[in-house]
This record gives sequence, structure tokens and C-alpha cells, in this order.
Amino acid sequence: MENAARIFKALAESSRLRLLCLLADGERCVCELMAVVDMPQSTVSRHLAYLRNTGWVIATRRGKWMYYRLADLSGIRRRLFDTVTSLAEVKEGRADHERLALLLREKGTGGCEGS
Repeated sequence: MENAARIFKALAESSRLRLLCLLADGERCVCELMAVVDMPQSTVSRHLAYLRNTGWVIATRRGKWMYYRLADLSGIRRRLFDTVTSLAEVKEGRADHERLALLLREKGTGGCEGS
């Protein structure tokens, strides 16, 4: 039961839900996530560390930046994730995806600064 509580607690914070929804389409650099959710690196990294420690995401370091992607989700995690991403259809989730698409168009293929 404690594991189930940890899974749900990870989803109990709106910032973590936003980050998970942004990772639905693939791996993202912390710098991209920071720009979209308009939060400082320390806050975004803290939420991503929480998601990593509870098994929702996997991190990879490239240069000075960390890249995050969804963990291999199955069972209850997959069902919960599908529910969470369906919530991305609400106004804030759509706005996040629009900001990410704009950021990626502006950034092009140049990669993250300093990597």
C-alpha cells in the first residue's frame, strides 16, 4: 500500500503533472521544460527528481544538461499516465504544448545551450 501512496503522491502536485504531460511526446532537456513551465531550474529539477525517485521518469546527462523521458510504464502507472495525459486537453495543458512547439520551432536543431 505504501508504494501505491508514493505513486499517487507523485501525481498530487500540478507542476509534476505538467512535466509528465510534456514528456508524453518524448525526451526533453531541463532547459526546454524550464522555458515551457516558466519555473527556475532548481524547481523543475526538484520535481523531476521526485518523479525519477518514484519511477515515473528516467534521466540521462549530456554535457551540463539533464534529459528526461518517461520510464517504461506498465500496469497501474500506464493507466494513471493515460488518465493524466487526457487531462492535458484542458486549457493549461494545451498551452504548455503550444509553448513547447513554439520553443522547438525557434530552437531548431541547435540543441541546448552549453551542451
